[in-house]
Amino acid sequence: MAKTAKEKETKAAAASKETVHPAYGPIHVKCACGTTFATRSTHKGDIHVEICSACHPFFTGKQKLVDTAGRVERFRRKFAKSDAAQATK
Repeated sequence: MAKTAKEKETKAAAASKETVHPAYGPIHVKCACGTTFATRSTHKGDIHVEICSACHPFFTGKQKLVDTAGRVERFRRKFAKSDAAQATK
């Protein structure tokens, strides 16, 4: 039984596609807060992240206000002056 050119081409394409894609296996993700979870990735080895859904303010509802070089305090003082000026008008 003779194979057509189309059948030969299809088999060759299928064989080459399998070798192109990297291995997709299970890995563990570890967060700085201590949370770990399992997922799948093409990355080899564990992944270490600084923030995850367990400690991110968007997911937890807790917002941490980080004051860098007194910028928040300076804003509050400036805002307080504008409120005082509007109250005297």
